[in-house]
Amino acid sequence: MPRLPLSGQCRCGQIKIDVSEAPIMTAACHCTGCQSMSSSAFSLTAMIPSSGFKVTQGYPVIGGLHGPQQHHYFCDHCMTWIFTRIEGVDAFVNVRPSIFDDHTWFVPFIETMTKEKLFWVQTPATHSYEGFPPFEDFDTLINEFVSAQETQPDNSGSRSD
Repeated sequence: MPRLPLSGQCRCGQIKIDVSEAPIMTAACHCTGCQSMSSSAFSLTAMIPSSGFKVTQGYPVIGGLHGPQQHHYFCDHCMTWIFTRIEGVDAFVNVRPSIFDDHTWFVPFIETMTKEKLFWVQTPATHSYEGFPPFEDFDTLINEFVSAQETQPDNSGSRSD
């Protein structure tokens, strides 16, 4: 788990965020939409409780797909994809962990949409899904993720040298 609080910003620094609560789960998504929006083989997500997420500077704009199910928020200047809110899911925000000042702690716990992944891609995810996990599995996955993090050594990236 990361050391809290976490701070982050878009590429140009006009949008800044703070996170005060630990992620409830981490993921890599292989869908072709995420491949396009991230200009990469997959996107990364840290699912942050909504109560622990705050935009502290700037005004993110909706980009990528413009709803109705997902709202992807970007910096209007540098176009960095910062976070996503899912319509009807108010409990957490999907934050792109690579925007955190320290993201060395991040490892995807689940990977989704593997039916669309590029054939050469491998992640260390514990669970893989051809689509998205069934909604009824989320409580079990979250509990397993939190339990696994509690038993892991500190991988926050900080050094004591």
